[in-house]
Amino acid sequence: MDRFLSNSILGIDSKGRVSIPSTFRQVLAAKGFREFYAMQSLGEPAIDVGGADLLERYETRMAAEDPFGETYSDMSLFAYGDGAFLKVDPEGRITVNDFIRAHTGITDRVAFVGRNLFFQLWEPSRFEEHRAKARARLVAMRKDPSVRAASE
Repeated sequence: MDRFLSNSILGIDSKGRVSIPSTFRQVLAAKGFREFYAMQSLGEPAIDVGGADLLERYETRMAAEDPFGETYSDMSLFAYGDGAFLKVDPEGRITVNDFIRAHTGITDRVAFVGRNLFFQLWEPSRFEEHRAKARARLVAMRKDPSVRAASE
């Protein structure tokens, strides 16, 4: 398994910890990730989580920009200022800290959502709402391909 697939909703314990789903831990281990990079998602109340490759994707994109330009400045603020490394304990748990809670609204449960090369942390009801809207957009495009052109 080399992709993050599916979704799971898990409870947060009294110390603020939640177990990363075992299928996600298997992907992380298979990819050899020893540290986990997390960043606040743009446009979604979610946290993107992956290995060093997630950060490297943004750094590669930033390298194409003028290092003194506004786009580079915005991107570096997003990648570094809205990013953090998550510590995973020996049992495969992360702590749902203020960095995560402030952006997502997570309280006592976390939705882990596979996104292929990374996964996201969502507050479960926000995830369900977002998923329903995404599904509706896809259904609309399926029924009328011109909807896609209008939304781009």
